[in-house]
Amino acid sequence: MSGAASSQFASARFREARTVDWLELEQRILQIERGRAGSLSDEDLFELPVLYRAALSSLSVARETSLDADLVAYLEALCARSYFVLYGVQPPLRRRIAAFFGASWPLALRSLARETLIAVLMMLLGGIAAYCLVASDPSWYHSIVPEGLAGGRGPQSSAAELRQGLYDGGGDDSNMLGAFATYLFTHNAQIALMCFALGFAFGVPTLLLLVYNGCILGAFLAVFVSKGLGLPLAAWLTIHGTTELFAIAIAGAAGLRVGMALAFPGKLSRTAATARAGRTAAFAMIGVVLMLAVAGLLEGVGRQTITSDLIRVAIGGAALLGWLLYFYVMPVRSGDLDG
Repeated sequence: MSGAASSQFASARFREARTVDWLELEQRILQIERGRAGSLSDEDLFELPVLYRAALSSLSVARETSLDADLVAYLEALCARSYFVLYGVQPPLRRRIAAFFGASWPLALRSLARETLIAVLMMLLGGIAAYCLVASDPSWYHSIVPEGLAGGRGPQSSAAELRQGLYDGGGDDSNMLGAFATYLFTHNAQIALMCFALGFAFGVPTLLLLVYNGCILGAFLAVFVSKGLGLPLAAWLTIHGTTELFAIAIAGAAGLRVGMALAFPGKLSRTAATARAGRTAAFAMIGVVLMLAVAGLLEGVGRQTITSDLIRVAIGGAALLGWLLYFYVMPVRSGDLDG
């Protein structure tokens, strides 16, 4: 085979292996350029940077191997258009913040809906299992709940001691519940970060952490239920727990998405699939930090100043409803995703 024929053959093979991705990128860029970004799905938008980087890689290979000039020119034009759409015009900071809250964050959460549901079910499973164990044999309590969290209180505590901690805004008798609230917030923040960080291990540590977090709450609830204080404890936890536990579920969902991308990359390479999942997870985790800050505010202020079970449940329920409406119901302009 002559040198020219060999070059043409290599160019044809190169095109054949990558043309589908180039055309897909070109089609999405064209839709955005024509002002029809809203017609693209969430996954289409999240995949744009991945396709763009793949096109850049193809351009680099085409230049280094001296493939035909028409192909190089086509890829240069495609990459230039893609760059302009993705990164060429950076809006002011306030617009980027608005775009995050108005599109990027809720879109990421909608994309993670399945994983979020799995995370919630894992915590619920852990909570039910621990509740049943402690209810049947209270000695399990100290095997599940860390000693620092228990604070010397547990199944042996009287109902009066536990009740006073739920409703007394100050004093030594409320120290156990105050310590529990502080520990729980710190613990949950650590769990959230670890659920995401350990997702790379195919999501297995993330699932275990979610179950364990549920176990602690289940064990704690079992003790209070045995003293006739189940509903008061639930109300005490609800005021900040709905936001806090939801944030953990989202962090777990982000970790699971990364783990599943590593384990099952599909048609993409493992690197490309992980990068695609990582972008979605990054938006979610920025939001998790904000949610934990809100939960900390609710815990620090609401727990000490509000003693009505009804008001506690109302605040926690309103917070949960607000998050659900914001993430899954609020209209979102998907074209703002990369703004």
